[in-house]
Amino acid sequence: MSRALRRAGSVLTTTGTLLACALTAHTVVNAARLRRPPDDPPETTERVSVLVPARDEAATLPRLLERLAEQVGVPDLEILVCDDRSSDGTADVVRAAARRDPRVRLVEGAEPPPGWLGKPHACDRLARAATGDVLVLVDADVVLAPHAVAATVALLRGSGLDLVSPYPRQEAVTAGERLVQPLLQWSWLTTLPLGPAERSPRASLAAANGQLLAVDAAAYRRAGGHAAVAGEVLEDIALLRAVKRTGGRGVPCDGSTVASCRMYSSWQEVEAGYTKSLWSAFGSAPGAAAVMAVLLLTYVWPAAAALLGSRVGAVGYLAGVAGRYVAAERTGGRSLPDALAHPASVAAAAWLTARSFAGRRSGTLTWKGRPVGTHRRRDGR
Repeated sequence: MSRALRRAGSVLTTTGTLLACALTAHTVVNAARLRRPPDDPPETTERVSVLVPARDEAATLPRLLERLAEQVGVPDLEILVCDDRSSDGTADVVRAAARRDPRVRLVEGAEPPPGWLGKPHACDRLARAATGDVLVLVDADVVLAPHAVAATVALLRGSGLDLVSPYPRQEAVTAGERLVQPLLQWSWLTTLPLGPAERSPRASLAAANGQLLAVDAAAYRRAGGHAAVAGEVLEDIALLRAVKRTGGRGVPCDGSTVASCRMYSSWQEVEAGYTKSLWSAFGSAPGAAAVMAVLLLTYVWPAAAALLGSRVGAVGYLAGVAGRYVAAERTGGRSLPDALAHPASVAAAAWLTARSFAGRRSGTLTWKGRPVGTHRRRDGR
């Protein structure tokens, strides 16, 4: 290897290591200021509407409805479930729950109009039927603690924010899940300055997770509701951006003490789930390429250099592992030994992102039987 190439490699290793150290320091700062719902929330005095969009969720919905029925500290609660044209017995599950609990109501889904995706349309139908002062959106595969709704509302009102997104603890069992899922919380804890994100209207300073999200009903309506994000694959982040555009404020929080979720149960599901949506997280292919290049430089290059004997690379690798460890410990995830594989996780994320853009270009992205990411949708979905 020529001296010039060795020098260039050394510069890249040093640059990546410095970035890894800086981002891990930022993770530590964010972890210290991260909001969390109270463990013993006061009784909620407002009417609360829990909104559950459900498509083919007959297997998971009974558990969620059971947990919602057990919620404490929310005396004025309504539970609305939209059967988003399911092909299984989702609607029957909701009807059976409604017979047991008058707070439960089925909202029938409908074919989305042109320009709408399925989930935003289901959420829009739910919000139009809701009568609460606070809207709490919950995915059907989320497991809630008995105080989850009351604690989420207390966090919303106590913070003075218009939208809060308590990230559920991400359950990861298989190797593929453990490789990729922890990057959800790690990504925004590492890159998003939480203090400025609460105050700034900038769209780039937004992160949210629709698995569990609470929004003030008036702020939701001012933002245009889900009609403002009708065609967005990542409708949760888009909704927060819409709230920000209309003067509201919101931020992600640690929801690991009130909720958990196992999004996927195999590498095949992980691959399909992220491939259908990652293209929409970066704004453009060049933007995604730039972000991934920086992440690879920061977390993969130093690790590779360390394998070749670089002490500076070893420092960079350990800094990346430390940041992943801090994020996992703060959000209820599995810290060790999983954090040791952080370079592989980042490499997997880069591969999934490339695959997502390729799928969008070819128009082959689908989710639950419906196309996503296409410019022309024959059925509006």
